Amino acid sequence: MLREPHENVATVLVDPAVLRELELDLVALDLWVWPVATAPVYVDGPRAAFQLRRRMIEARRGAWDLAADWVPVLVSFGDTWRTGDEPLPWAAHAALWDALARHGAHVRHRRALGGVPRLSVLREREAR
Repeated sequence: MLREPHENVATVLVDPAVLRELELDLVALDLWVWPVATAPVYVDGPRAAFQLRRRMIEARRGAWDLAADWVPVLVSFGDTWRTGDEPLPWAAHAALWDALARHGAHVRHRRALGGVPRLSVLREREAR
C-alpha cells in the first residue's frame, strides 16, 4: 500500500508580533510559512488552527500557556532542499531548527516533522 503524496512540515506556534520577521528569516532559507487558518490543505482553516493550537498547548500541561493566542503555522521546505523523491536531508532539518531557535522566545514547536497533503503552490510549480 502506497502512502498518498505528502508534504513534510513543522508545526509551530508563533507570536503574532514576530510572524512577519520569522517568515522573512525563513524564506531566505527557502523555508515557507503557511498560517494554518489560511493554508490550502484545510477545508475549515480557522477551525483547524483553533484545534491545533489547543492540542499543542494542552500537550505541554501549562508550559506553553503564554502561546494561547499565538498563530499556528506550517513550515514547509522549498525546492532547494529537495532531490526528487528522496527524503529531506538532515541539513534541511538543522536549518529549520536553528532558524526557529533564533526566535526561541517567540515560537513553540516540537522538533519533529508531520505530513500534510501537498501544498498547492508546490503542485503548480511541479506541473510546469
